[in-house]
Amino acid sequence: MKARDLAYETGSALLANRVRSLLTILGIVIGIAAVIALTSLIDGMRAAIVGQLGLNAARTVEIVCWPPNNRQLTEADVATMARDLAGDYDFITCSAYARSSVSSSTSTSEEMDITACDEKFFEARGLKAEKGRVFTAEENEESSMVVVLGGASVKKLFGRADADAVGKTVRIGNDTYTVVGTLESDSIQGDWCVAYIPYRTAKVRLIGQQSGAMLNIFGFARENADIYGVAERTDSYLRTKYNIPEADPDGGGSSEEGYCYISTAQSMLDQLESTMSSFRLMAFAVAGISLLVGGIGIMNMMLTNVTERIREIGLRKALGAKRADITAQFLLESIAICIVGGVIGVAVGYGAAWLLAGFAGSSLGYENLVPVITPQTALVAAGICCGIGVLFGFYPARRAARLDPVEALRYQ
Repeated sequence: MKARDLAYETGSALLANRVRSLLTILGIVIGIAAVIALTSLIDGMRAAIVGQLGLNAARTVEIVCWPPNNRQLTEADVATMARDLAGDYDFITCSAYARSSVSSSTSTSEEMDITACDEKFFEARGLKAEKGRVFTAEENEESSMVVVLGGASVKKLFGRADADAVGKTVRIGNDTYTVVGTLESDSIQGDWCVAYIPYRTAKVRLIGQQSGAMLNIFGFARENADIYGVAERTDSYLRTKYNIPEADPDGGGSSEEGYCYISTAQSMLDQLESTMSSFRLMAFAVAGISLLVGGIGIMNMMLTNVTERIREIGLRKALGAKRADITAQFLLESIAICIVGGVIGVAVGYGAAWLLAGFAGSSLGYENLVPVITPQTALVAAGICCGIGVLFGFYPARRAARLDPVEALRYQ
């Protein structure tokens, strides 16, 4: 039997029993829709979280080190660390945090977090300017009175998150700063109100007045570096240099002994991927129940078709059709039902994913949560449909193929 004739016969058989066919594929539609909806929503959440961590998160190493007797590392210590570990890092940068009153010409004074950093900090943390720019190395060296505002800070100071604050001035503490840039609203700062000023400026104008300021260190590993190996070598270097004991599994060292902790965003991403994989597995398990029911429904329908078409099968065999021809015809009908159900299921699932994204985004704080349907997911759905069609259609197809043509022609 030619492929064209086989396809025609399959379409005619399915259209002859439209209602039965539609009811049969319902289980497939529900199962595939569940797979697509849940996996695309999970992938969308993963993309949103990775976006908040920053584009360069996988190469960022956070370094926390307190030498013995509670001595805090200085900017000179960080510079020495950068030279000694130049083989592992493109650069090592530091930042310090403080609190100060911040106001603009259109707002009252607000207590806000101030991050003192250099220009490399933005690259290490994956922060990009939405308007204007970040400050330069020269501005840091010259202790310039410039500031970069986070998206939430722009809204707090100028009334709207999309306000054009570049070129305007704000007052931080007792000094006036010029806004040179604002950060993308979906960057790592989220809804956190924060202003970024040059480290040297803050050291003179602000941090020197606050003994509680914290020095945070971030390393930006070289491209394609083994991030876990880099973290391990950094930990060994700091413990050796500052005579810090090995980490205590029960909670770390005391302030007298010193403390060292190295964390990588890559480990967070790996843990996130592991968690998301578990959710995907659960989604497939839940959907598998519906697909199993749908597969049983297909087998039941195909067995019914075989019974109703026994005389037709006998006539085909009498005219020369082989077992392989009969098997292929009924097997193709089963696969076609699954493919149609899969196509409808993908469309329904993606639509359901957008609805779920709206609810999940509002409840979890991801305003722009977008479902992500990958080619791999679509291929898996197509493979599942074909597999179900073959698995549950094979027995009815073989049963039809094995009918005796004489007995089939005499069947009433």
